[in-house]
Amino acid sequence: MFDKLEDLQIRLEEVLSALGEPDVTADQNRFRRLMKEQNELTPIVETYQKYKGQKQTVEDSLSMLEEENDEEMREMLKEELALARTSVEELERQLKVLLLPKDPNDEKNVIVEIRAGAGGDEAALFAADIFRMYSHYAETNHWKIDTINSNENGLGGFKEIVFMVNGQGAYSKLKYESGVHRVQRIPVTESGGRIHTSTITVAIMPEAEEVDVELDLNDCRFDVFRASGNGGQCVNTTDSAVRLTHIPTGIVVSCQDEKSQLKNKDKALKVLRSRLYEMELEKKHDAEAQARRSQVGTGDRSEKIRTYNFPQGRVTDHRIKLTLHRLESILDGDIQEIVDSLVAADQAAKLAQMNEEA
Repeated sequence: MFDKLEDLQIRLEEVLSALGEPDVTADQNRFRRLMKEQNELTPIVETYQKYKGQKQTVEDSLSMLEEENDEEMREMLKEELALARTSVEELERQLKVLLLPKDPNDEKNVIVEIRAGAGGDEAALFAADIFRMYSHYAETNHWKIDTINSNENGLGGFKEIVFMVNGQGAYSKLKYESGVHRVQRIPVTESGGRIHTSTITVAIMPEAEEVDVELDLNDCRFDVFRASGNGGQCVNTTDSAVRLTHIPTGIVVSCQDEKSQLKNKDKALKVLRSRLYEMELEKKHDAEAQARRSQVGTGDRSEKIRTYNFPQGRVTDHRIKLTLHRLESILDGDIQEIVDSLVAADQAAKLAQMNEEA
């Protein structure tokens, strides 16, 4: 590990030297690559330098302890030594995490699909609650929400809603949200006051670029139709909605959110590329079964991942056995603690696997 860290430190120096060249911006592609590499290397090298500094403190304290006779000074050196050793252990753990293989999709935008499951209108209302939760979370991260398609139930809920989250690192934070979300509460339509259990499914897909997926438009069939639902006069009176069918896989994507047929077609293609890309990722994960077991529930839409219990005001993430008694703030978008806990659990699992393989 430390040989690799020394190499990364040398590489950062080379990158910084290249960025200091007068004509570095002449080649924008090279400049962007260098800037990206600098951003990736800097936190690793800075942590490594802190690690080396604390290691030196340990050595210096041990050396001074051998020569020091004053008892008060020896106590101070022992305290300094203990703190430095603790710091060395923590920094070494941080370095192992920083050196874990990066998910190449982490910095991508995401396409989110929320669908009502068991529970009828109550499930659709809960789908709207979860859409609002992600919308508020996106706002706190300064991300932009762009709706692609929605199918309302007439009561303010969604049978289905598909939207894109545009923002740096969106996938890295939202990728653990895929799966079945369960709600336990008294529905507004329930006159007897009984608690019902309903479910929705959430799918999180990294936005696929054209280079990620080979898509032959000859394999696609486009149908246009008149949009339905809330959308204004122009949307509802012209054939602007698009239904895209990918013939080889049978995937069907509908988009009616834009007034322009061309924009709806473009959005539908983005969703199709992302679904095809997700299929390829699932095949890869299946081929690397051991690696997949080290992950904390990413990508499996059939896995029940979380329960939102209204009578007790709690939210439980079943994968990491985390229960928080602040349901209202979580549904208002305050999910960072859950996200951080899932990331930490995933990193811990991967570190344990790495130690087993070492």
